[in-house]
Amino acid sequence: MSTPIDLYFWPTPNGWKISIALEEMALPYETHLINIGAGDQFAPDFLKVAPNNRIPAIIDPDGPDGASISVFESGAILQYLARKTGQFGGTTEREKIAVTEWLMWQMGGLGPMAGQAHHFLKYAPFMEPPNDIPYAKDRYRAETARLYGVLDRELARHEYVAGDFYSIADMAIWGWASLWEGQQQSLEDKPNMARWLDMMAARPGVQAGRALHAEKRADFRKDKDAQAKLFKKS
Repeated sequence: MSTPIDLYFWPTPNGWKISIALEEMALPYETHLINIGAGDQFAPDFLKVAPNNRIPAIIDPDGPDGASISVFESGAILQYLARKTGQFGGTTEREKIAVTEWLMWQMGGLGPMAGQAHHFLKYAPFMEPPNDIPYAKDRYRAETARLYGVLDRELARHEYVAGDFYSIADMAIWGWASLWEGQQQSLEDKPNMARWLDMMAARPGVQAGRALHAEKRADFRKDKDAQAKLFKKS
């Protein structure tokens, strides 16, 4: 068995991308919790691995040419693991391009927009002072809805996001999409997305990755100290 990969993790949609990928790829890993509500993401040792002070990150002792490598940014980690294992990255060149397209769509679109929807709908109104901003709530709720419409139309064409094959693009998108209710979205007009969510949730690898330290997830709306750590400007 290969040496376990070190996973720097907290149970968030971005963290789930990598815990799910490691489970689906049957790669051994050791979890190192980075408590983002306590400010662990700003610790000097973690910043050596993830200079952008965000989870997830990995260290693979068996990296290129057999030398250790650290990788930060969830999309980069997914691409690295797909290349390392030859799994879930597409087989043909056209499939690989489609996977990359939808991974970039998640990284540049759905993740940031759904994240802002969560922030302004769920957290900002409870901050000190309260920041209940109707324009921001409407903007990010509407843009998230638009993106889910894009996803639903694509899933009408084939079983998974990038085609009729399961890929790292599905792993990347699922965590954020699974939280659609907290983003004040509806699935009534998105039957294909609803089908895909159910199919994804039934996968043992998704279930195991989602369950990793699930007991650590917390509602920070009333925790002012955690909010200060999460939303600090540096």
